[in-house]
Amino acid sequence: MLVLGIDPGSRYLGYGLVAWRSNKAVHVGSGVVRADLKAPLHQRLSTIFSDLQEVVNVFKPDAVAVEGVFTHKNARSALILGHARGVALLLAAQRGLDVHEYAPARVKKAVGAGGNDSKDAVARMVERLLQLTEPLEREDAYDALAVALCHVNQLRVPRVTGGKTSAGNTFLSRLKPAVVRAAP
Repeated sequence: MLVLGIDPGSRYLGYGLVAWRSNKAVHVGSGVVRADLKAPLHQRLSTIFSDLQEVVNVFKPDAVAVEGVFTHKNARSALILGHARGVALLLAAQRGLDVHEYAPARVKKAVGAGGNDSKDAVARMVERLLQLTEPLEREDAYDALAVALCHVNQLRVPRVTGGKTSAGNTFLSRLKPAVVRAAP
């Protein structure tokens, strides 16, 4: 399974590819799509689409994980960020890729950082989990790898649906109630 993680942005969009091989998350690639900071929004979105399309063409991921919307103090910034997310979602939909969205706090927790931890803490945890030996060019790439790791971790957890896991085994039947002991 190869997961493309995306940290959306209209100027810098981070992407990271993580594969699950032999019960281990492996760093396959990462980078940043850089849009011209002075270009109008529609041109930046076009650059993001083209460059991200090239990433998908080269790596051929099985799924896409995108960081979800978070609250900005500035509504305009949130709206522009939403456009960049929309470009990534559109590309994934056009390619028939499964898309999974994760809240920023969930992404941080998935890599062992707290919900209020800094981007530096996330970067350190991603470096440790993926055993990166060289620093990445921007925090956006670390964030994208964290999103991909979040999805890989999600794949490892059995999903309970109607008493069965996604593999079809009866999961709930193996659960045993907790033993409550009286206080001495």
